[in-house]
Amino acid sequence: MGERAQTGQNGLMQRVLVVDVGGSHVKILVTGEEVPRRAESGPTLTAAQMVEIVKKLAVGWEWDVVSVGIPSPLHGGRVAADPANLGNGWAGFDFEAAFGKPTRLANDAAMQALGTYEGGGRMLFLGLGTGLGSALVDDWVVEPMELAHMRFRKATVEDYVGEAGLKRLGRERWQRRVFETIEMFSAALEPDYVVLGGGNAKKLGELPPNVRLGANTKAFLGGFRLWDDVPGAGAMQRPEPS
Repeated sequence: MGERAQTGQNGLMQRVLVVDVGGSHVKILVTGEEVPRRAESGPTLTAAQMVEIVKKLAVGWEWDVVSVGIPSPLHGGRVAADPANLGNGWAGFDFEAAFGKPTRLANDAAMQALGTYEGGGRMLFLGLGTGLGSALVDDWVVEPMELAHMRFRKATVEDYVGEAGLKRLGRERWQRRVFETIEMFSAALEPDYVVLGGGNAKKLGELPPNVRLGANTKAFLGGFRLWDDVPGAGAMQRPEPS
């Protein structure tokens, strides 16, 4: 799982600390390590608290730059709105000052999509976790999306396919709603294939055609790729040929 160090603008190799912030857990990994570290998050977690948690989790590791995936829309490299499933104080927070290192932010679903995509056309990524994350990747350009809050049946998509929907509906009815939303998004966005991530994706049974499970650890690869100086979507690197 560990990745090579990225090359910075000065030509030196730099170690990347990747932070994947979710509604249930904060997970971290640094260049050269194989095993992520994690701590609980939750609906009251603030941005400042997250930074302190990460610093404690990362004791003994060294890094030069930071990537942070956050379940919220971003504009101009900054969080535009507080995440729906976390606490307050995320919008406009200065993560670079808090970490004391150069820091790049990404929507969490977009970061996992960055690490998941291997080419092969237009990919829709859906993250089934506490809420619903979404991103579209086409020819190595990633576009974060906010599909979770679209109207669906009597509420929003997230109300049916997020963690609350799973608990309310039960696994079988929840799965039907997940497949229904995949069909709806596929008709609208016309992806060549769909990848499902997030902690609840593994609870699904047989998947529809052109839909496959992704690995949640790919979020870390996406965080490493944020520091690859390649054009497109905050720098996404194509895999090296084998």
